[in-house]
Amino acid sequence: MKKTVLFLTLLLCTVSCQEKNETTSFKIGIISDCQYCDCDVKWDRYYKKAPQRLEEAIAILNKDSLNYTIHLGDFIDKDFESLARVLPLWKRLKSPSYHVLGNHDFEVKDSLKEKVIEQLNLKNRYYSFVEEDWRFIVLDGNDLSFHGALTTAKKEQTDSLFNLLKNKELPYLKKWNGALSSEQLTWVKKELDSAVKKNQKVGFYCHFPIFPIDQHNIWNREQFLSIIKPYANVKIYFNGHNHAGAYQMENNVHYLTFKGMVDTESTSAFAKVKFAKDTITVEGYYREPSRKLVLK
Repeated sequence: MKKTVLFLTLLLCTVSCQEKNETTSFKIGIISDCQYCDCDVKWDRYYKKAPQRLEEAIAILNKDSLNYTIHLGDFIDKDFESLARVLPLWKRLKSPSYHVLGNHDFEVKDSLKEKVIEQLNLKNRYYSFVEEDWRFIVLDGNDLSFHGALTTAKKEQTDSLFNLLKNKELPYLKKWNGALSSEQLTWVKKELDSAVKKNQKVGFYCHFPIFPIDQHNIWNREQFLSIIKPYANVKIYFNGHNHAGAYQMENNVHYLTFKGMVDTESTSAFAKVKFAKDTITVEGYYREPSRKLVLK
């Protein structure tokens, strides 16, 4: 009798543990740099092919049960009117969806920049959301920038930071990049503290990379790194911007740059990403490589 009770107890525990693992496992869709405009080819970017590639990606993503889909910035290039072509396609997604702001999203007339944010259904330029035991923090790397700083105060802070850094010969101090304001960095720390209290793992989404160091990085990457370094619950940082893609692991954080959808004449790039207890599996399509990221 005792053996039977013990067996049933172990069985219930096993089933319970399996159910728990199943509930903390989820899958998402990731697209970066759709970057549509009715423009001629430049830098191997086939802008006019972006809607067709986006439509195909969404059809494939819709075949799966995704918790959400996120676009990592540069949804359009140059013209505000470009949104009218790709937003209806984006709205075909069956999953909830999110946007990250990219530098090319602000390459519209100054009077229309706020409207881009509105059209992308963003109530805030940077924000967070929770999925299972993860907190995802969406950064705005255009907060301080020559294209995305929209208030006098932010423009002044942009000039001040750029001038402060320009004698340091940083490869990424380019005017097409940007930075996180002190206000946003303070908010990030609060988000991290909250995640610790709630025992949540943390993933960052941004348009601009942190690693590897090249001409695409966010200006004040060192300041950002100093903030996240004490937090062992930070596991990933996913971004776009460098259309060639890249990967580096630093301090047990996976820094992954997703390839640009708009690039090359005949291939696309996007991914499904599965979050499990100890691993993240990237199922890449076309130019986006598949990979497994082990969480430590």
